[in-house]
Amino acid sequence: MSREIKAELTNMCMIYRDGEVVVQRRSPEKGWPGVTFPGGHVEPGESITQSVIREVYEETGLTITHPLLCGIKNWIEDDGSRYIVFLYKCSTFSGELTSSEEGEVFWANRADLPGMNLSSGMEETFEVFFREDISELSYFREDRENDWQIVLE
Repeated sequence: MSREIKAELTNMCMIYRDGEVVVQRRSPEKGWPGVTFPGGHVEPGESITQSVIREVYEETGLTITHPLLCGIKNWIEDDGSRYIVFLYKCSTFSGELTSSEEGEVFWANRADLPGMNLSSGMEETFEVFFREDISELSYFREDRENDWQIVLE
């Protein structure tokens, strides 16, 4: 039996300072609309950390340094493949915040996040970013007929 699993690798980064975080209001045309943190796919040949640095720059204009891996978010797709999001935090950056085709980016008070029009799953994802005792968010379901169950560990 093979242990190989097809996987899609992505990243997301919470950039923060003094009670504020950079958020992105994703364009509906890009899929997964709503307010989220910047991030994207890992490209062939790049490390996970290099991918988050690149994605943040492309989507926000900020150059982050020393992003800290703080957790993962993952689930199994209907075809048996795994979707993995590497979650990072970062407070060291330079540059000017600039929106991209992915959506508008802006600084928001962390306390205001729950009242925003969030992208699907972001409320649960905040638990990994904001709590020190949780490092994984996973979704699972018995079959396509059942709702997704959420596990925070």
